[in-house]
Amino acid sequence: MSMNELEAKVAELRELRRMADELAAEITTAEDELKAYMTANNADELHGPNFKITWREVTSSRLDSKALKAAAPELCARFTKQTTTRRFIIA
Repeated sequence: MSMNELEAKVAELRELRRMADELAAEITTAEDELKAYMTANNADELHGPNFKITWREVTSSRLDSKALKAAAPELCARFTKQTTTRRFIIA
């Protein structure tokens, strides 16, 4: 790719990311409106001819690695696995 093609591709990617951010904000707004409706109607489930919406509390159990590291650092070290990834950043 030439420098001009790279500049154009970066500009395109920045615009697409901006559009994705706008869409994400619109999605969040629509979800919040539906959640507000469900809260106002004390509903954790809604049904329609073409949809089913559920919004319920979910309980999960997760390992508190910070507490484990403080309480048993040697045990934490034994079961800690490092991974390597590549990060793509445009500045």
